[in-house]
Amino acid sequence: MELGWLLWGAAVLLLLHVLMELSPTVNFAVRIGFYCLLCLVSSALTAPLCLLVNGGRTVKNMKIIKTAVKTFKYLFGLRFEVKGLENFNVDGPAIIVSNHQSILDMMGLMEILPDNCAQVAKKELMYAGTVGLIIYLGGVIFINRKSTSSAKMVMSEVAKTMASDKVKVWVYPEGTRNCTGDLLPFKKGAFHLAVQAQVPVIPVVYSSFTTFYNPKKKLFTSGKIKVEVLPPIETKGLTPDDVTDLTDRCFRTMRETLFRLSGRPS
Repeated sequence: MELGWLLWGAAVLLLLHVLMELSPTVNFAVRIGFYCLLCLVSSALTAPLCLLVNGGRTVKNMKIIKTAVKTFKYLFGLRFEVKGLENFNVDGPAIIVSNHQSILDMMGLMEILPDNCAQVAKKELMYAGTVGLIIYLGGVIFINRKSTSSAKMVMSEVAKTMASDKVKVWVYPEGTRNCTGDLLPFKKGAFHLAVQAQVPVIPVVYSSFTTFYNPKKKLFTSGKIKVEVLPPIETKGLTPDDVTDLTDRCFRTMRETLFRLSGRPS
């Protein structure tokens, strides 16, 4: 009986492998399904460890989460080439802004996430099963994107936390995923926050995923991701009137860097 189940299991795995080789759609679905399952299982296993080590919700748990997620790249054949990590070494808090491409961004985030850094994420992620639990324990700051007044109140509290706890805050200024190989226009919330708190903005750029990951083309293979942490942009002395210029400056710099890292003309 056990031998029969083993033979059936081997046959199913072999058939799945053949289908993945023959069909990009099947390959994409299987790899995405495995990624989501891996996130759920890893979160379930990591959450108790976070509770035991740090006792509850704290950004310190990100060290544990980071260690777990950094193993994912080996399962998907992804390689990271990182430059400029020394630019995270600013004195005190900072706002980190980066481009946002897909659900795979979590692997890129954890590859370089500095210590004592909290992320800003949409409120809906709180309800993503064990993933929602683990990011809650990791001190992620949730905002309601559908309510401008609520989001502003949260960001105001974030500014106070940055000043009191000396934490860095990671924000995706595009506001949503964008796997086009370009940048969407930046929302100004992160830059208002930086000016309000008088802390530097540190841009982070990941090369385009489109050569190995493209949901529209059902493409998901192995690949290399280039990451560059750019020099901090100071905001001391800036006022709310300067936010638009700060946003535009950061957008232009990050867009030029994205094109350069992705090997495409600007």
